[in-house]
Amino acid sequence: MPHLALYTFGVLKAPLADPTPLTHEFYEIGAAVYPEIGRHPGYLGHAEPAHADRGVLFGADWGAWGEFAVPAWYDKGRTPETTALAATLSLWTGLRPACDAVYTGLHRKALNRRYDWFERTAHPNHVFWWVSDGVIPTWQDGVARLEHLHRHGSAPDAFTFRHAFAPDGTPAAQGGAGTGQRTGG
Repeated sequence: MPHLALYTFGVLKAPLADPTPLTHEFYEIGAAVYPEIGRHPGYLGHAEPAHADRGVLFGADWGAWGEFAVPAWYDKGRTPETTALAATLSLWTGLRPACDAVYTGLHRKALNRRYDWFERTAHPNHVFWWVSDGVIPTWQDGVARLEHLHRHGSAPDAFTFRHAFAPDGTPAAQGGAGTGQRTGG
């Protein structure tokens, strides 16, 4: 049975190493969100570095998730002191569980605050695609799909909640999971 890969990417207003209260708040909310998402039905796993320090993304050991990569439009720093991005790569059993996890609980509260932390851009902030059972998506896969989505719009191999596709390539119900509560595209 195929699984659903999800890559998210956002450019932060300040580097991850920024000492301001807003950056600390972002980290604190993230620290609470990840365990909640991890307990959500349908969640299979997400990319985590093996032994990286806070803010270390580039050069960290991500294991089977591959070398960390970012879209071509990211033009900020790549060191622990200058990196100004947040990215996730996760695996799900399907659209409904991913949708429920993203749009409920602590993550929903964080989404409501996203413009406190993230720059507004003309680029998509997430992309889905289906992978075969046993396949672990890589950061490079996520970047390639997000860039494809940006250039060509939703398609069976790179889509959003709002314009989702089933594993067989047919369009999914409006809103991806049929709940009707979508924001972003």
